[in-house]
Amino acid sequence: MSVSLLRRVWVTFSAHVIGVYASLLNRLEIKGGENIPSRGGVLLASNHISAYETIFLPWAVLRSYPMQMVWAPAKEELFRKPLSRLMYSSWGAFPVRRGRDVKAGKVLNELLADQKVMLFPEGTRHRDGRLGHGNRGVGKVIYDTRPAVIPTALIGLNHWKFPSLGARGAIVFGLPLNFDDLFAREDNKETHQLITERVMNGIAELLKKEGAYVGRAD
Repeated sequence: MSVSLLRRVWVTFSAHVIGVYASLLNRLEIKGGENIPSRGGVLLASNHISAYETIFLPWAVLRSYPMQMVWAPAKEELFRKPLSRLMYSSWGAFPVRRGRDVKAGKVLNELLADQKVMLFPEGTRHRDGRLGHGNRGVGKVIYDTRPAVIPTALIGLNHWKFPSLGARGAIVFGLPLNFDDLFAREDNKETHQLITERVMNGIAELLKKEGAYVGRAD
């Protein structure tokens, strides 16, 4: 996807401003950035515990890959007012309706051909830090687009309050997940569910490794 130089400069500048707040005024640690491919379609699949992550995740990526974009589907309510629509869109967010949104799905599939996209498979935040169940639709997207899938663990951000100073947290990127055995299966709901479960298990393993796993949500 073609993106203007001006927009790339704006996104990179904004991310670094956010980085000053996250990593200098506070103590947000970034681990495993080297696991993110520099090129090609990349899906950053993360747990969802705070509103902070939608701005901190791009910073965690762009600090290593400036002038790139990190796209994200976002609930359509955020785009209803002209100013907020302009702001979110400029950063790479695009609206998604609740339920099945064919148009947003098409945009997502097109982006994953050669762009970096962050996605929260749970679909809703779990502020208690527990890991929810992944949406089977994520497995379908992965099956159709075959991006590099990077499990991503967000830690401690559910305890941050704005404005904060000295708050601690971490974003941990794991190694790309392998789905070769599942890609060899038929394109059906069972396969999509198995792919989604592998993604969620990958996130869970990262949380366990960091000593931050607090169990699964009901």
